[in-house]
Amino acid sequence: MDKRVVVFGAGAIGGYTGGHLAHNGFDVTLIDPWPEHIEAIRRDGFAIEGLTREEFIRPRPKTLHLTEAQQLAKEKPIDIAIVSVKSYDTEWATTLLRQYLAPGGYVVSLQNCINEERIAALVGWGKTVGAIAATLSAELVGPGRVQRTVAKGAADVYRVGEVHGRITRRIEELGAMIGTVDSCKITDNLWGERWSKLCVNGMHNGVSAASGLSGKERARDDHIRRLCIRLGSAAVRIGQACGYRLEKIAGHDPETLARAGEGDRRALDEVESRILAEANSNTRSDMQRPSMGQDMRKGRRTEIDFINGVIVEQGAAIGRPAPAHAKLVAAVKRVERGEVPARPENLYGI
Repeated sequence: MDKRVVVFGAGAIGGYTGGHLAHNGFDVTLIDPWPEHIEAIRRDGFAIEGLTREEFIRPRPKTLHLTEAQQLAKEKPIDIAIVSVKSYDTEWATTLLRQYLAPGGYVVSLQNCINEERIAALVGWGKTVGAIAATLSAELVGPGRVQRTVAKGAADVYRVGEVHGRITRRIEELGAMIGTVDSCKITDNLWGERWSKLCVNGMHNGVSAASGLSGKERARDDHIRRLCIRLGSAAVRIGQACGYRLEKIAGHDPETLARAGEGDRRALDEVESRILAEANSNTRSDMQRPSMGQDMRKGRRTEIDFINGVIVEQGAAIGRPAPAHAKLVAAVKRVERGEVPARPENLYGI
């Protein structure tokens, strides 16, 4: 493929994906607003690590500081613009990139949340594509250094799809390209995939941000583990009521997860057994935290309004309140404002 690829947001997921694409021979330029990060990549290469020594690579992709983005006007137009910034930065990042798109170019949302509509409002639905890092967890641990925090070997780590659900030539090309990074599914169910990922994030991200717990610590705390299940249950029911065709949610059957959160003992036992088995396995780093937990530790703004906040808003719109999600939003914002430290006790009353 001779397509020009620009990745805007070279953090955990964007950096891991874009760095591997560059390593695999694609024409990739990384843009990031953190100056030290770009300078470290230019000086030393991009150190990308995993759970095993064999996963380590050090590609040297082309890079641009945010202040250098106007250089794109002097170069080949962008065929594939991958937006991998926080959801609250989606519009301005898309606005910056759209002026440099090739006539047949398009924008890919490789983000945690549901941002395709925001992107389409700026570039049009025909130039909007979705990509989901469904089971990929990584962390930007320092300038020029990203670490994958889950084991390789899972199926369908990435999902890519058109907003209209048809399988097109460009989505097949995009899937093949991302498939050189890790396993990639070409889906005709982008919106169901998106809501399913939102359920996962709604169960885990805000909980880690408010509690300060890693993924394994979160799973081993009885109250917080069951809170996560209730959060997932409510999100599933709202998604079902909206008509989404839901996929597996962190390995759980959606209906089983929903019933587990509603008090079905058999379903709860099944879901808890899976959660605890994963917590006791070696497929995930002991200190792995979802992105919002990482953001809270780094003092960054969280995406709580774009994850649990969206679940609350969508539930209200269809007459299905989501009180646990609303209380979690409030708890995360208290920590974010510095009113209380991140600690498990913040969630014991939910």
